[in-house]
Amino acid sequence: MREEAEKRQKLILRAKEEFMEKGFMGASLRSICSKAGVTTGAVYFFFQDKDALFHAVVDGVLQRFLTALGEHAREEFDEDFSTYRHHAGDHDEVATRMLNILYDDYDAAIILLTKASGSSCEHVLDDLIEVLEGYYKRLAGKYAASRPGKRIDPYMLHYMTHVQVDGFVHLLMHVADREEALRHVKSLMDFMVDGWLRYVLMDSAE
Repeated sequence: MREEAEKRQKLILRAKEEFMEKGFMGASLRSICSKAGVTTGAVYFFFQDKDALFHAVVDGVLQRFLTALGEHAREEFDEDFSTYRHHAGDHDEVATRMLNILYDDYDAAIILLTKASGSSCEHVLDDLIEVLEGYYKRLAGKYAASRPGKRIDPYMLHYMTHVQVDGFVHLLMHVADREEALRHVKSLMDFMVDGWLRYVLMDSAE
């Protein structure tokens, strides 16, 4: 059992290297198995196909990120929005938490977000936006209900959700240093919250 577990882990590590270099479409199971020191047939003992191997590489970071999103949404929903005022740095903790999940397994995050074309994960950004937008609709609804005269702009809610996801992807693509990325993401979150309060949750008269 231990030998099988080690062989499976070696396949995942070599697959991560292959997917990072060539993306899902260009990756070769033959090449992965050769680098892992196993026969091509051995990969099918552990994984149904190349897509299943891809999931083994990226599912950890994806599930941790989704779990953290859900936890943050629940924390936000418990806020008393009738008295809420945004101050710079209010969201530093959650920004740090989310970014650290991505940078803790940087290569897997890059593979998932930029090299998944052709896999069952190729629409992961759209899926993340859909999940996040669902959370934000509930939060915005609660905020608007607590503030007479406020209404939600559905288009801006959708747009700002895109901006937030794109902001994290841009950091991953262009800022490899975690500490630099952490500085930037805190400013990004302050920008996002200000944008939300001004353009997503509008005065009814506007």
